[in-house]
Amino acid sequence: MENQIEALPRQKIQPSFAERFIEPLHRMRSGVDHLLEDFPTRWSAFQFPATPAIEMTETDKLYTITAELPGVPSEDVELQVDRDMLVLKGEKKEERREEDCDYVISERAYGSFERRIALPADALTDEIVADAVDGMLRISIPRSTDAKSDKRKIEIRSGTSD
Repeated sequence: MENQIEALPRQKIQPSFAERFIEPLHRMRSGVDHLLEDFPTRWSAFQFPATPAIEMTETDKLYTITAELPGVPSEDVELQVDRDMLVLKGEKKEERREEDCDYVISERAYGSFERRIALPADALTDEIVADAVDGMLRISIPRSTDAKSDKRKIEIRSGTSD
């Protein structure tokens, strides 16, 4: 026998079920990581306009709506009643300039918003009051004690198609 080494046929190793399941997720995560690396590191210049967060509460005598409007002066906010809707509109304007001995950064961010809130039938729209304090807008809407509900039950018929 000469010094011949016979090569054994290579066996294909099949990936396990878990490896086949995880591999596409791993590729997707890698792609997202690369995408995020391409975004600028200074996000403050890329603030997109957003609808302000609101909270609504009610008592027997009053509806209260609180809206978060940080950095928006009250003169840039418009509040109005349009038929049965309360309309909150505004615009946020933000400018920042930073200078140092070897660089200057100037950023501007603008964005308008509008939020429409349906008013209940018992809301006294002529008596709405709004106060702005520290980036929070508080809207007080009195309720009518005389307003009757238009709620009524509607009979559902079955077995007929006319």
